[in-house]
Amino acid sequence: MGLVNTLPLNDIIIRHYNFSGKLERRMEGSFVNVKVVIILLSCLLIVIENMMVLVAIWKNKKFHTRMYYFIGNLALSDLLAGVAYVVNIFLSGKNTLHLTPNLWFVREGSLFMALCASTFSLLAIAIERHMTMVKMRPYDAKRQYRLFLLLGACWIVSVILGILPIIGWNCIGSLHTCSTVLPLYSKSYLTFCITILTIILFAIVILYVRIYRLVNDSSRKVTSRKKVKSSHSERAMALLRTVVIVLGVFIACWAPLFIFLMLDVACSPQQCKLLYYAEWCVALAVLNSAINPIIYTLSSKEMRAAFFKLLCCCLGGTAASNFPLAPTVENSRSKSSGSHANKLRDEIDSPAILIPCKLVKPHDFPTQKGNL
Repeated sequence: MGLVNTLPLNDIIIRHYNFSGKLERRMEGSFVNVKVVIILLSCLLIVIENMMVLVAIWKNKKFHTRMYYFIGNLALSDLLAGVAYVVNIFLSGKNTLHLTPNLWFVREGSLFMALCASTFSLLAIAIERHMTMVKMRPYDAKRQYRLFLLLGACWIVSVILGILPIIGWNCIGSLHTCSTVLPLYSKSYLTFCITILTIILFAIVILYVRIYRLVNDSSRKVTSRKKVKSSHSERAMALLRTVVIVLGVFIACWAPLFIFLMLDVACSPQQCKLLYYAEWCVALAVLNSAINPIIYTLSSKEMRAAFFKLLCCCLGGTAASNFPLAPTVENSRSKSSGSHANKLRDEIDSPAILIPCKLVKPHDFPTQKGNL
């Protein structure tokens, strides 16, 4: 970025990068290479995917429900992660040495804040699914406090974590406490963030395991009365596959970064050469923002239909007009009674795990007290 190159070299940035052993790597090589091109294309995919998810939710009133608001919040945080990573790439390399410490903190803090918001959004979705499965009753639209509480906490905590270094929790003036991966960040700050993100990881795992057990136990009780064992087995396996995908993708994308940051905290400066390749772990964590829309959005039949219709509209195709956005009440009446339309509406808002209309619906569960 030409504007950054006009700024003078910053002594503080040079001193910290030299101490960490990353100064020569910033001075060498050109900005444009295969790695940067691949990362930029991935970020473009992230932005397009999540933008389309947000537009689909906004344009279709059928998705103006509690669960889709959480999915929209996840899409927003993932979109910001993609944008922040593009900015991070353009301000990296030789441009890093021209940044002021405050600009450096903004560069790293914005990406960290967006990634934290994405992770907290995954936790919020897991909490909402668990709360819904435990209560097993329709959500009162007039009582929005839980929605605003979870969404507000997601962004407030993310912003706080992102701005802590710029307001003082950094290692400027104390080189021996500096990180190697992020040379202006204090190791104590990284330890604090690792602890927070690890707690989130375990919380998500525990919640989804709990959800699976609740659904499996309740479904077994229903199917035992109906004598339909095959249905219970298929539903349990489908749910298990979904839970394994959710947790497997999350752990696969974030575990390498966790390991690198823990190694960074444990190693002395310039001792662990492996830390100089940590950008690949960051890229993998950002890649999670491209996979989230596939897992949490396209696994829903209604959302998938809306997504592809929007895609057809963006491409200027005429097929969009013939592509059903989602099963509507009017279309349902032409095929069946009004009760069937209500069933479709219930399926859209049902507390199924990620695949709302396929796995588990509220009317499959016993409603008497004490069944769960």
